[in-house]
Amino acid sequence: MRRRASRPQSLPLHPFAFLISALCAATVCAAEEAAEKTPEVSLGTVTVQGASDYQPSTQQTGIYTTRKSRSATGLNLSLRETPQTVSVVTRSQMDDFKLNSVNDALAATSGIVVEKVETDRTYYTARGFDVTNFMVDGVGMPMTHGQVDGDLDTAIYDRIDAVYGANGLATGTGYPSASINFVRKRPTRDFAASAGVKVGSWNRNRLDGDISTPLNADGSVRARLVVARDSGKSYVDRYSHDKTVFYGVIEADLSDSTRLALGHTQQENKAQGAMWGALPLAYSNGTPTNYTVSTSTAANWSYWNTTVRSSFAELTQELGSGWTGKAVYTHTERPNEGALFYAYGQPNANTGLGLYSYPSLYTMKNSQDLLDLSASGPFTLGGRKHDLNLGLSQARADISEISNYGVGIGTALPALENWTGDYPIPSFTASVNGSAFKEDRRSAYAATRLNVSDRLKLIGGLRSTSSDVVGTAYGVSRATNASRTTPYAGAVYDLTPVLSAYGSYAGIFNPQHQVDASGAALKPVEGSSVEVGLKSEFFERKANASVALFRSEQRNLAEAAGTIGTTTYYRGIDATAEGLQADVSGQLSPRLQAALGYTQLSLKNPQGGEARTYVPRQLLRLSSTYRVPGMEQLKVGGNLSWQSDIYARYNGAEIRQQAYALLNLMARYDFSKKLNATVNLNNVSDQKYVGSLMWASSNGQGTYGAPRNASVALNWTY
Repeated sequence: MRRRASRPQSLPLHPFAFLISALCAATVCAAEEAAEKTPEVSLGTVTVQGASDYQPSTQQTGIYTTRKSRSATGLNLSLRETPQTVSVVTRSQMDDFKLNSVNDALAATSGIVVEKVETDRTYYTARGFDVTNFMVDGVGMPMTHGQVDGDLDTAIYDRIDAVYGANGLATGTGYPSASINFVRKRPTRDFAASAGVKVGSWNRNRLDGDISTPLNADGSVRARLVVARDSGKSYVDRYSHDKTVFYGVIEADLSDSTRLALGHTQQENKAQGAMWGALPLAYSNGTPTNYTVSTSTAANWSYWNTTVRSSFAELTQELGSGWTGKAVYTHTERPNEGALFYAYGQPNANTGLGLYSYPSLYTMKNSQDLLDLSASGPFTLGGRKHDLNLGLSQARADISEISNYGVGIGTALPALENWTGDYPIPSFTASVNGSAFKEDRRSAYAATRLNVSDRLKLIGGLRSTSSDVVGTAYGVSRATNASRTTPYAGAVYDLTPVLSAYGSYAGIFNPQHQVDASGAALKPVEGSSVEVGLKSEFFERKANASVALFRSEQRNLAEAAGTIGTTTYYRGIDATAEGLQADVSGQLSPRLQAALGYTQLSLKNPQGGEARTYVPRQLLRLSSTYRVPGMEQLKVGGNLSWQSDIYARYNGAEIRQQAYALLNLMARYDFSKKLNATVNLNNVSDQKYVGSLMWASSNGQGTYGAPRNASVALNWTY
């Protein structure tokens, strides 16, 4: 990371031109299949069977897209029929590039920016705004603090969908950024199993297993078990982690029309040497710091343990005439605890001194209960068949936090270049603060797709949401009461059998918990989001392409404005985002899989100035694999991520991260249909970069991304 005064460099036009060319050529591509149908080495297709609302699995298909998704509207639509941009990270892509964490998987999407502000705390942004809506199998509620604690694993997921723009139909509230839908693996009627072992840089080791089996002769009762263990050290001094993942699910066909699923997920993360806060990015005289990527502010006794436990029950009932009813209940607990050490202040450029201690003993309990009832199916109007989805949702979140601050706050620290984390464990009796609040959300929603003609489809809906919060957070009242009904409207017009034009509009409503400098909670965000574009599917629906123009307006959006102690306060701003997003994904030839995305963004405040400058204005993502002719056992690939300059201002200093690109390479060799080995090399050029400036304007801090690293994995599939 370096500081400079010049403007960000512009991305050459050729990536965008390629995307437009691919989209416009879709009609031709659909009619001209490759002359040579080279068979792909396959480990077999895992097919999930059951009620008609199931979506096909992406596991072991080798394809980087999906044909159907309910993530945007609750209706079972193809990506071309959905009037919003949707990007998908499939199980095949996760396996090829060993995207074992949610952070790595979302960093491979076409438009999600992973804002890793600390070693164990991450935020996400898209189209300039925070991503706060996370769903599992299409059902969910916003994260309590808009963040993810710990390193969430992807072992249990079949694919991850990102729906860009406002998504009020599916989630009720949120910013016009994106909603993330994690689609879980499900049991299969036929026996299937896989296992893998991976070793990598910094003594990182991983074991995982996945087994699905029928429990009776006809497969009407079936189960699936997924386990993983990931541990090792890190490029960050004193940091190590130990992660254990368990997922078990049983499905039973109670009758020809009734299915019951019961499941439980548990993940435990144990992180030693975890950082609370990050590295100072500017000296007291305003010049940039330049630490080694391994530098840490953590004390040698620091730790942060996070756990996620989630149990669910899902009852699906065929109601007749093509209608399906579903009831889903989920209970989730996210306890975590840690002995943490924060270093605040700005160091002197000559001596490195000027940082001070802030230790804390932290515990949190976070439980969520969610009940969602829905029914979907066709109806006839005007002599044509249409689709309808109706539902009710009730959710409660109960959060309690306690921070016991250590004796000795404000003790001067040595220069980070010479510090080994040697700091005596204090008595955590200096002071106590914390949170205790509850949030209740209730929603009613309806969405319909009207087949006006063979070419024109109209999608519309409403979602009415109310939110009630009682309690306090670190001495500040969190009490709020807000309700709103947000509309959604979309249209899709088929220009050809494989090419469609679309447009959509969504209202924005999002209650906020952030407080201003006086301690008063900010009012809810309101606004609107509009998107128009073209979509195509080709190569027998094995590939999808889209290009979209979007614009969103928000009022009273929370933006970090400073800190009081270690507590961040916010101000409400108005912001307008507009830009372009393009996406191509799937099988582009019998040998070539690709996922390519490009986003260009303008983000302004009412005065015309730049807003949220830590968000990159240009983003390019490319993942691709190729089966080598004449050596069918070998598949090679690469993953490229490029972003434009970002910057923040703190205490008169400009903190800037120049535009950079990260290149990852992979090679997989199939010894047989059951056994293969994969080699991955990440950050090939050993690029040094600060991964996020999200907090830099409020505390002047950030963390370096991982340097060059490698791994080797051996995988077996039955």
